[in-house]
Amino acid sequence: MTTAEEHAAIIAREGFTIVEDAIAPEMVDRLVSAIDALHAELSISPAENIFEGLHTLRVYNLLARARVFEEVPVHEALLPIVESVLDRGCLVSSLSSITILPGETAQPIHADDQLIPLPKPHVPLVCNTMWALTDFTEANGATRLVPRTHTADRSPNFGEPHETIAAVMKRGSVLVWNGSLWHGGGANETSERRIGLAMNYCVGWMRQQENQQLGIPLEIAKGFSPRLRKLAGFGLYRQLLGHVDKCSPVDLLDGTGPRRVVGVV
Repeated sequence: MTTAEEHAAIIAREGFTIVEDAIAPEMVDRLVSAIDALHAELSISPAENIFEGLHTLRVYNLLARARVFEEVPVHEALLPIVESVLDRGCLVSSLSSITILPGETAQPIHADDQLIPLPKPHVPLVCNTMWALTDFTEANGATRLVPRTHTADRSPNFGEPHETIAAVMKRGSVLVWNGSLWHGGGANETSERRIGLAMNYCVGWMRQQENQQLGIPLEIAKGFSPRLRKLAGFGLYRQLLGHVDKCSPVDLLDGTGPRRVVGVV
């Protein structure tokens, strides 16, 4: 069995790794059921731009939508790998579902950290995962990758062509990659949908892609496990960043009274 450290070493070398059979079939079933329910409840339809997809259904802010999604960021087979790439102070950047429907074309190749105004290459700032909730194949839209581009000195230009490989994987497997890696969703040339769950993380000192503290109602966040609270940003990074009057945001959730945990600000 490949360890978290070994997966992180593969990511450092290639830019990505695949964790086979990471998710129990029962959990995959529950996630697909929850996504289908949200599609109906929220009347989800495709976006009107080629980046999000003209034939792709996306649901954002999933931690606020159903309890089953609370199991995703803290999954024991995946979080240790992410922590090995970033550190234990990492945060949930975003959690969304991506259902590629028949007829979808390939997404433009991009890097998930390309909006960050820092010279490349740089230390890992983003570590993202794609959970295969259906089989991912060459034909149905498996994520396309440009190996080792996480070490490039630039991000890809929008729309330029690249030679890619497909992240082919069975239902229940998970793709993990450095946010600097060039990649994009594939074209779906089949009659079946491709369902993925994009569980994305960032370093603890960086702004999250989705505003978790406003997007997640406090009543829901109060029910999170201690680890998930910190991952969602209801905690401190290195006992300093994210404080409220030198106190941890956890006290605001629990109403336990302010405990000063920051020594010097």
